[in-house]
Amino acid sequence: MIIYMFKIICITDRKLCKEDFLIRIEKIASAKPDRIMFRDKDCNDDDYVKTAFRILEISDRCGVPCSMYRHFDIFDNIHFTMPVLRECSNEIKNGLNITGVSIHSVDEAVEAEKMGVDYVIAGHIFETGCKPDLTPRGLGFLHEICESVKIPVYAIGGINPENIRHIVQAGADGACIMSGFMTCENPVEYIKKLRKGAEIDEIQT
Repeated sequence: MIIYMFKIICITDRKLCKEDFLIRIEKIASAKPDRIMFRDKDCNDDDYVKTAFRILEISDRCGVPCSMYRHFDIFDNIHFTMPVLRECSNEIKNGLNITGVSIHSVDEAVEAEKMGVDYVIAGHIFETGCKPDLTPRGLGFLHEICESVKIPVYAIGGINPENIRHIVQAGADGACIMSGFMTCENPVEYIKKLRKGAEIDEIQT
């Protein structure tokens, strides 16, 4: 078995899918990213929970960890925004297996680490169609975040097989990718390109 030190994480957006969303999730999970994170800002809570359980069935069967963006009262691997993390800080310290948060400054990264999260996602790093009106924060920002905390830092925003090596060089522990996973023709080949592009260190066990 090969253990990859640098993580490739899929963040979902079903609006970008050109096929059935769960079929796309099945293909992605079969390609073995290091984690799938179910992000869906537009659906209601009932639909989110129903779809989340379907995704968990798929990810469990494929042996891929999965995190949710809502309902830490139901799920135990949760990714937060900073406002929600601050609001729920007392509750999340107990009972959750993995917690993470999206951050946009060094101060937020340090604050999140002190609050006991397991990782942070820093972005956005490169230009991305998801945030066309916002200036990317860049690799200098990412490096500064990585230097400011001891917990894993994952980068997000415009990352692809051609530029992922820069994410590694900036000191990040992994890359979060949304549109690439949602729209690529072949997720298996896409992950191979990402791992090759990053020249990822690996341990043979």
